[in-house]
Amino acid sequence: MISLTDSQKIGMGLTGFGVFFLFFGMILFFDKALLAIGNILFVAGLAFVIGLERTFRFFFQKHKMKATSFFLGGVFVVLIGWPIVGVVLEFYGFFLLFRGFFPVVVGFIRRIPVLGSILNLPFISAVCGQSGREQHHGITVTFCTQRRLFEDSRFFKTQSPIRLIKNS
Repeated sequence: MISLTDSQKIGMGLTGFGVFFLFFGMILFFDKALLAIGNILFVAGLAFVIGLERTFRFFFQKHKMKATSFFLGGVFVVLIGWPIVGVVLEFYGFFLLFRGFFPVVVGFIRRIPVLGSILNLPFISAVCGQSGREQHHGITVTFCTQRRLFEDSRFFKTQSPIRLIKNS
């Protein structure tokens, strides 16, 4: 089991409440106050979980400046009173910021018994199978499970969850 420090536990709680308030604010027809509270709690919880320095390093990397500007711009737009536009900007920024984590999440969900079998259905696996690949600095990174075969002609099972393929 993973041991968490007290500040990380507080951060998990703040992040959870932030997601709850964001979801509840959207259900209640984009209530400005709930969305603003959710945004503040989410960002504060993230800072508690991974630390202030790593939070700043994550958000203000050179290649993530566009995503950060959309995400934090969306938070600002919600705070000044335009919730629908702000939430759209936040979602786009969130997608750009965390798109590198989506293949990991899909790989984790595939290991859960019921959800994994749902993700392996033909029409869903066509969509989720593409999210298991990511271009990163000219190298294709494929996230594999132990049941999947290599994509090249060797056809043997992998023991590693991540495999690098040089682009030709």
